[in-house]
Amino acid sequence: MPAYSLRSPYARTPLQRRLSGLALAVGINLLLLFVLMGLGVVPPPTFKGSPGIVVDLIPESRSTAPNRSRKTESTRPRAQEQKPVPKPPRIILPVKPTITPSQQSDKVRPWVEMSSADMAAADISKMTATQSGSAGDSEAVGHGPNGEVLYAAEWARRPTSAELGGYLPSNAPDGYGLIACKTVAGNRVDDCIALDQFPRGSHLAGAVLNAAWQFRVKPPRKGGRPLVGSWVQIRIDYIGRSRSL
Repeated sequence: MPAYSLRSPYARTPLQRRLSGLALAVGINLLLLFVLMGLGVVPPPTFKGSPGIVVDLIPESRSTAPNRSRKTESTRPRAQEQKPVPKPPRIILPVKPTITPSQQSDKVRPWVEMSSADMAAADISKMTATQSGSAGDSEAVGHGPNGEVLYAAEWARRPTSAELGGYLPSNAPDGYGLIACKTVAGNRVDDCIALDQFPRGSHLAGAVLNAAWQFRVKPPRKGGRPLVGSWVQIRIDYIGRSRSL
């Protein structure tokens, strides 16, 4: 009679052995789960609808910006209450200019305006012998730049045409230049200023000023006494590109 032998576990295939082990493990876990649920240790799972995933698409900077603005708005009044900021002074601009521009030129003229009578009296060529002689007082013809008495000049030596012509402009017209100078020792003049010229803009007064360092003029006299330091008036006439004293 044939003998019965138990089937060895190693007689089964590896797949069968793995499936049987897996089934045994699952069965043991299910048994433990039912035991714990019966004891009330593990509550049964409850499902409320279908679970879903909520995705927040709003950036974090935008979501936090209102909170930050609210915080800064709440802190600003406190900071202002603690440290009051002084207001800057108001700047008020004048509606109308405070300085009225003058219609005439503000440039100081380098000469003193004289009337025709003063010009005629200052003409050295028309002086009489008694007026220009050594005896007697010099003729007063006006006032100097600071109100001093201005006397008619008396030449100690007349300047030559060469001394005067070197300072004439190249296109100088016929006319005259009138200046006033302060007499100094040695029959010389100093601190000369332009008084008048003709024609206007001819620069003839400037030519006389530039040549004045060569002039030799006697100081005015009063009571027979020379007045060194007094002011004299000098006129040079230019006719045909030559000088006339």
